[in-house]
Amino acid sequence: MTSLQCRALFFLSFSFLLAEPKLPKDEHFLWSAKYLAKEQEISKNIQQKPGSVALYSTRGDLRMFLGDFLGARRDYEKMIQLDPSTEISHWRLGIAYFYLGLSKKAAHQFEIYHQYDSVDRENGIWRFMSQVKEVGVVQARKNLLPYVKIDRPPYPWLYDLFRGKLQMADVFRLIEQAGFDRDYKERVLFHAYLYAGIYTETVEGNIGLAEEYLSAAVLNQYGRTTVTYMWQVARLHHQQLRQVIKER
Repeated sequence: MTSLQCRALFFLSFSFLLAEPKLPKDEHFLWSAKYLAKEQEISKNIQQKPGSVALYSTRGDLRMFLGDFLGARRDYEKMIQLDPSTEISHWRLGIAYFYLGLSKKAAHQFEIYHQYDSVDRENGIWRFMSQVKEVGVVQARKNLLPYVKIDRPPYPWLYDLFRGKLQMADVFRLIEQAGFDRDYKERVLFHAYLYAGIYTETVEGNIGLAEEYLSAAVLNQYGRTTVTYMWQVARLHHQQLRQVIKER
């Protein structure tokens, strides 16, 4: 076994041990090994180009995908140090803060992002979730960021869910009634499952049901084929919930 494989196995023993059983364990191992190899490559490049914002951005993402939230935070903050103009749009730093338990920092990061993009309700959801940990659901709802412009589905419906204006069943009913083609519906469902899971955990405190929603997000065909940043977040959040369930 190579040193890289040993490091991958080390990560597996912590971050990937409780992976969703419907996803093969060797698939998680391949992700871990791939991201570790790429992280090593980028780290060498950073030694040659220590002023490269792009390199820190890439390594921060890789560290996030490995569940190294502290490493991701450091790289994302380094980006801002090198180029202060990146701060206002750096929602990824907010997510790193969130998973490090730095709720106030996370809420602030999502709040300033609203100045950059006042359409993206997904950002408002993250700010809400961050504030819930500090001030509770009732006050977090009062503090929800305002949106008036049209956003992509299912975010207007999800935002009404977080506002307490819709029930979970309403969100999925509206998706079914929207008449999306199959591929686009799968994309919409990925986002719905992800935030239905986080809502169920954060607002309702139902960890078991939250795990089921997040499992559906992880297994979603759009998520698995695109492997977007938010699919990685779904995977990591799902693993955290499985850890909580196991420890109960």
